[in-house]
Amino acid sequence: MAVEVKVPTLGESVTEATIGEWLKKPGDPVKLDEPIASLETDKVAVEVPAPVAGVMGAYKVEVGTTVEVGAVIATIEDAQSAGETVQVAEREQPQPADQVPPAPAVAPAPAGDDHGDSATTLSPAVRRAVLEHGVDPSSIKGTGKDGRLTKEDVLSAAKAKKDEPAPSVSQVAPAPTATAATGERREERVKMTRLRQTIARRLKGAQEEAALLTTFNDVDMTAVIEAREAYKDLFAKKHGIKLGFMSFFAKASCLALKDVPAVNAKIEGDEIIYHDYVDISVAVSAPNGLVVPVVRNVDAMSFAEVEQSIAGYGQKAKDGTLTMADMSGGTFTISNGGVFGSLMSTPIINPPQSAVLGLHRIEDRPVARNGQVVIRPMMYLALSYDHRIIDGREAVTALKIIKEAIEDPMRLLIDL
Repeated sequence: MAVEVKVPTLGESVTEATIGEWLKKPGDPVKLDEPIASLETDKVAVEVPAPVAGVMGAYKVEVGTTVEVGAVIATIEDAQSAGETVQVAEREQPQPADQVPPAPAVAPAPAGDDHGDSATTLSPAVRRAVLEHGVDPSSIKGTGKDGRLTKEDVLSAAKAKKDEPAPSVSQVAPAPTATAATGERREERVKMTRLRQTIARRLKGAQEEAALLTTFNDVDMTAVIEAREAYKDLFAKKHGIKLGFMSFFAKASCLALKDVPAVNAKIEGDEIIYHDYVDISVAVSAPNGLVVPVVRNVDAMSFAEVEQSIAGYGQKAKDGTLTMADMSGGTFTISNGGVFGSLMSTPIINPPQSAVLGLHRIEDRPVARNGQVVIRPMMYLALSYDHRIIDGREAVTALKIIKEAIEDPMRLLIDL
């Protein structure tokens, strides 16, 4: 008996997705809730679990096909029925009298050895790690549930491979003769992923619809660096997380958004919606593109809670396990291009939000202090905003509040 596999509910307002990859081949054994396909939505990749245990049946759609929620994408055959069908087919097949009997089937692998099965059911995070480090998944023993490979298994195998001694000169095979002509120019055409298409469409839409403007300032990071250096060990020991710069900027942004409500608002039709809470979207680089999970109620969080939330989302983005719920909402965005070395940029707002704060790299620069030139760790800040709802005075004021809170962190404690 065949059971239909349907596209699951993908999240609020998400009605369709694209088949990104099949994780099981027809005829492969399938366990209950085991991932059999990966779907690409506008924001995240979603795995489709098997509704029953059995044998993977036929695909109803191909990779790259757009499907709606509830659509049938494959079938799963009952394991016993599938086995009986195979046995009947073999029994009814005519055999010539003089034909040599076929060799007996290879005995199944022991229950604890799932290399071959796990290699065909790798999660998106594990597949990325395998491709990135160039290891053979079939040669790795999985430590996950039912012997499945985990990302840590792949990283350990990659490290072991890296630590292996290099072969001697006598063992090195001669280099193959180059087949490409010198100076040959090549092009590769790759279809954009659904996520990349959505990013492109949303960013272009923001430019066309919003009246974008960016105001800049620079901030002396001396006080925050000194505070972080003084308390980082105690902070990590108590809270189990490193004290970073993002929590300072998140809390400083809360001060600014409370004092300048328009920066924390959005336009909906001919109305302006003001929020009395602060949900900060944190731009994170993921394997498939930029994603912005939301840290909610930041204004009510401690520094440790902010750091833990951001670190958790960052890890989920790398593993490809962010959900639609993680990405929905948000009243303000912080994008840290400094981790990639950016000196200055004009970030684009994340619709329907009205403002985004861009952070950049910290570098020692000469500045004037009390009539003398001194060297200070400086960072450029950029606040891009929708001029339809936020006036220039409000944008400059908000950025100035952030600057002052970072240069004097005591303001964060006394809400000044």
